[in-house]
Amino acid sequence: MSYLALTDEELARLLNDDVPCGDLTTETANIGASVARLEFRARQDMVVCAVEEAARLFIMCGAQVVLHTQSGQQVGKDTLLLEAQGSAQALHRAWKTAQVLVEWASGISSAAAVIVQAAAPVAVACTRKNVPGTKAMSVKAVRAGGATMHRLGLSESLLLFPEHRVYLDEAAADTVARFRRAEPERKLVVEVVDVKVALVWANAGADVLQLEKFTPEAVAECRRALNKAGLLPVLAVAGGVRADNATDYVAAGADLLVTSAPYTAPPKDVQVNFY
Repeated sequence: MSYLALTDEELARLLNDDVPCGDLTTETANIGASVARLEFRARQDMVVCAVEEAARLFIMCGAQVVLHTQSGQQVGKDTLLLEAQGSAQALHRAWKTAQVLVEWASGISSAAAVIVQAAAPVAVACTRKNVPGTKAMSVKAVRAGGATMHRLGLSESLLLFPEHRVYLDEAAADTVARFRRAEPERKLVVEVVDVKVALVWANAGADVLQLEKFTPEAVAECRRALNKAGLLPVLAVAGGVRADNATDYVAAGADLLVTSAPYTAPPKDVQVNFY
């Protein structure tokens, strides 16, 4: 996964945020013209992410870069991720922004990978509840970890929440029919909070039932009830899905696990050595 999630303009904003008026320490030390080299190495096992963006940051500052890994790659402790060579001024300017980006994104991708492994062979999708302003990089990190996106935003998918339905005054089947007439290419996902409501919307023809904060036992009960009724909507379990309960949800009959957990994962640790 070698594509850049951030444009040069976005990367430049990150640099300018950290170095708005020059590097006072490097300039005062009068070392900016010194020839320098640095390495990024993993301090721990991780699924790497954002090394391409880190490389681009160094290049934009005038350095040369050799990438030894790519986003989505599982690496062990002490693995060399990238090397950069150039002036001390260039390396010091990009250093911390690049390091933090790789650490943060690799934290997300590594956490996603753990849930994906626990849930196999059922797919894992991450919600749109990423930190505001970080969507592009968060999506790359999620995919680097082997997960997919549940929703990128409100514009491309149909997810009917109870908060929508409070304003509807019609039968569930009529709602489903209206959605299908208006958006025939898209599946209708309906969030439900108990088995009784799940059966109502399954009978109405919803394509996907999003089981919000169901326990594994409740998921199993829902699956049994749907099977008994001869109904086969996709069951997407959401709310509280983590690596330590993913296997239980899969065993209970989930078709998809939906989670926000990777977004709050601690960053991975990247060691930076200057030479």
